Amino acid sequence: MHPSYDAEAARRVLSQNDPTLGMLIARVGPYQLTLRHMQSPFLGLLRAIVYQQLSGKAARTIHERVLALFPESEPRADVLLTLPDETLRGAGLSRNKTLAVKDLAVKTLDGTVPPADHLAELSDEEIIERLTAVRGIGRWTVEMLLIFNLGRPDVLPLDDLGIRKGFKITYDLDDLPRPAQLRAHGARWAPYRSVASWYLWRAVDQVN
Repeated sequence: MHPSYDAEAARRVLSQNDPTLGMLIARVGPYQLTLRHMQSPFLGLLRAIVYQQLSGKAARTIHERVLALFPESEPRADVLLTLPDETLRGAGLSRNKTLAVKDLAVKTLDGTVPPADHLAELSDEEIIERLTAVRGIGRWTVEMLLIFNLGRPDVLPLDDLGIRKGFKITYDLDDLPRPAQLRAHGARWAPYRSVASWYLWRAVDQVN
């Protein structure tokens, strides 16, 4: 599934508004972001909590163990709350992650974390405000969800190390940009800052 916005239009606008970024866009080629399927914000954030600070293989193993705790159906917030902490810890979750997934379940049931159809009606900042209310969920995690799951076109994760490295490479800087510097420069990329972010990640890939 591809984002709903016009990728070619985004490439043209970015290249016109920022010729240096335009050179990177020309070098990398077409924008090839494929959205990750997300059945619900609850499931997406559950996965994000499990994956935090772990390698892909270890995180996948623990995520599969957590999913296996719900043999009759996909994980549900009300069912998760009935699971003893020891059961979640036995699946491989740390104490902090156990507390985080329980908080996620509570905030899903009380409506702080909305269902997918309601999420689509909210602005980026409203989604960030709602989802970062969950223990263990920071702004960066929600920004990744906005870009890679929801296909929002205008997200610039200012604290993302890959984006900061990509900016340093692309603009030939001596040091990593500060978030304020990145925000100021990135204003010219609106309304396609997600697309600019994707190309900055590719700049790092080309060097590695």
